[in-house]
Amino acid sequence: MTQTTTNQAGSSKAPQATARFTVPAKHPMVTVLGSGDSLLRVIEQAFPAADIHVRGNEISASGEATEVDLIQRLFDEMMLVLRTGQPMTEDAVERSISMLRDQQEGTGGASETPAEVLTQNILSNRGRTIRPKTLNQKRYVDAIDKHTVVFGIGPAGTGKTYLAMAKAVQALQSKQVNRIILTRPAVEAGERLGFLPGTLYEKIDPYLRPLYDALHDMLDPDSIPRLMAAGTIEVAPLAYMRGRAQPVFTKVMTPDGWRPIGELQVGDMVTGSDGAPTPVLGVYPQGEKDIYRVTAQDGSWTLCCGEHLWTVRTASDRRRDRPWRVLKTKEMIGKLRAAHARRYELPLLTAPAEFPAQEVPMDPYAMGLLLGDGCLTGSTTPSFSTADPELAQALETSLPGVAVRHRTGPNYVLNRIKEPGDVVTLENPVTGVMRKLDLLGSRSNTKLVPDAYLQNSADVRLALLQGLLDSDGGPVVQADRTCRIQYTTTSILLRDDVVSLVQSLGGVAYTRRRAAEGRAPGRVRGRDVGYRHDAHVVDIRLPEGIEPFRLARKRDKYLAAGGGGRPMRFIDNIEPAGREEAVCIQVAAEDSLYVTEDYLLTHNTLNDAFIILDEAQNTNPEQMKMFLTRLGFDSKIVITGDVTQVDLPGGTKSGLRQVREILDGVDDVHFSMLDSSDVVRHKLVSRIVDAYERYDVRNGDAAADGAARGPSGGPGTGGSGGGRQGGDRQGHGHGHGKH
Repeated sequence: MTQTTTNQAGSSKAPQATARFTVPAKHPMVTVLGSGDSLLRVIEQAFPAADIHVRGNEISASGEATEVDLIQRLFDEMMLVLRTGQPMTEDAVERSISMLRDQQEGTGGASETPAEVLTQNILSNRGRTIRPKTLNQKRYVDAIDKHTVVFGIGPAGTGKTYLAMAKAVQALQSKQVNRIILTRPAVEAGERLGFLPGTLYEKIDPYLRPLYDALHDMLDPDSIPRLMAAGTIEVAPLAYMRGRAQPVFTKVMTPDGWRPIGELQVGDMVTGSDGAPTPVLGVYPQGEKDIYRVTAQDGSWTLCCGEHLWTVRTASDRRRDRPWRVLKTKEMIGKLRAAHARRYELPLLTAPAEFPAQEVPMDPYAMGLLLGDGCLTGSTTPSFSTADPELAQALETSLPGVAVRHRTGPNYVLNRIKEPGDVVTLENPVTGVMRKLDLLGSRSNTKLVPDAYLQNSADVRLALLQGLLDSDGGPVVQADRTCRIQYTTTSILLRDDVVSLVQSLGGVAYTRRRAAEGRAPGRVRGRDVGYRHDAHVVDIRLPEGIEPFRLARKRDKYLAAGGGGRPMRFIDNIEPAGREEAVCIQVAAEDSLYVTEDYLLTHNTLNDAFIILDEAQNTNPEQMKMFLTRLGFDSKIVITGDVTQVDLPGGTKSGLRQVREILDGVDDVHFSMLDSSDVVRHKLVSRIVDAYERYDVRNGDAAADGAARGPSGGPGTGGSGGGRQGGDRQGHGHGHGKH
């Protein structure tokens, strides 16, 4: 309880006041005054004109009314802090006094009280609580909560990186993000990594050591290796953030078909995991990189670099309903099996790939039937072979102007329906279409699906696939297993086209070859007929909701067996594939996935991640842009640095200095400025920072005077010029931070 009395003196003397403060009995006086009255001495030194007395559990203060008011507010704030169970320290008292003076003078810029600042807990671990210690630190922490991209700029010792790390661990533990990525530019005092001893990781480790140390303060040390092995925490130099790339000739699916990734430009459209087009937001050439071939168990494969990212999940993830994880190619090498089962499942299209609809010269279902069991040699009238009259009827319905007439056994002939007045030389409609599509003359081992059908709407592609499966495919039922679909052809081209159709609809297809040599001959009309061509068998699984058959007997058998089960695709092998020119792209899809070769889904941006770039003053403008554009959905970026300590080679601009001019005013981007008053290390550090700032200002003024006098006093160059510029910017930042 506090009591205050004020005595108005003459106009030449400031008003005097007396205040009494009673400390509740449950709080020992030592918690308020400090051991050996250390806290009381800090308060007396801060208010030399006031008299402060202690009797029992009562504290009284007398002096100028403004000073007494501050003392009264100080003890009120101290009690609020003590009620939370947090002890007061000498530093905390000094900072509380500073905050109260700023508020009294109107320079605080906000209404936060010392108690609000000092009691804001971020993270607790092993009895240690991490919290902001100054007003600017609290505003910095609050900005991280409110904004997607936050820049923490200030001198060494202000807690920029440490507080960002604490917020990252807090976000991971509360499941706001799935991973933490910590990075630093490996540029220090002009040293070159190549001349340092040890392996590449041993060379880089000293530059990342401060990040490791902070992690050990905030997490159980035993859990850190496990989290890093799982990819939940990644600590890497900034240069490693670039290399998530594929060779420039790698095919990427677009609404207009397959295109080399090296030809893509910002604004081009590629196909996302939902089958819909998504724009390319960034294209980043990577130069030559070590390349790996990533192969799935269905035989599909693509090429990428070791840092390229993959969305995967394990059987345990699926059982426990955990989210998909993101791993680099190199992280999976040597870990592809778990108890002889493939470990990493890859995502599939969640909806059929979307291509622009285009007119086709023949009904797609009829085209599928004819590619399966039609005779298209061109030397005779087109014909069709089937033991199912239902298919002959469906074919006739789908081909206007054509009559499907039964000849003998399973053979049907496709005759043109003659109209009165027709001349005999009119071409058969089926022959005309096959000639137009360059299919006339094709035989069973040379048939293929025309591009007009492959690159068409999902309805057209599905109808074509149904025609192929109704003619040359069927359901395969096995005991205690879901039903799979099997298709057989002697044409390698048609085999590949069927695989492409299945994959474009979100399914998987496995192929195997049945050699003609050595196979027992078949029987036709009572005589043996040998096999002239190898048969290619395609085992297919399609997503739920996509019906593979129209023919009633096959459809009923498929549905009676419970359908085809869930299509799955696993990584089977990762092996080196040489060195190639590579490029990486960023896409606007929410999950950052895009379709590459064989309809594999991959990506290279960072979703659901808390990303910290430390020592950002040592990035160049290109690196800063690259890093910022790596931002994925549901992610957060914190960039920390001190623009007065740039270690880049002479003449290289700092990306941190430039970025504020570029991004100032952009929504959801915030710049938090800290200064020497926010230094939370040894008190001497704060005084050293202030001394260097005064030195930079003096030298900056001297240089400006020299430049004004004439050429002989020209501006400084190299590192000293950069230092002065940093000092000027930092001075501006302080003012911005307070107002």
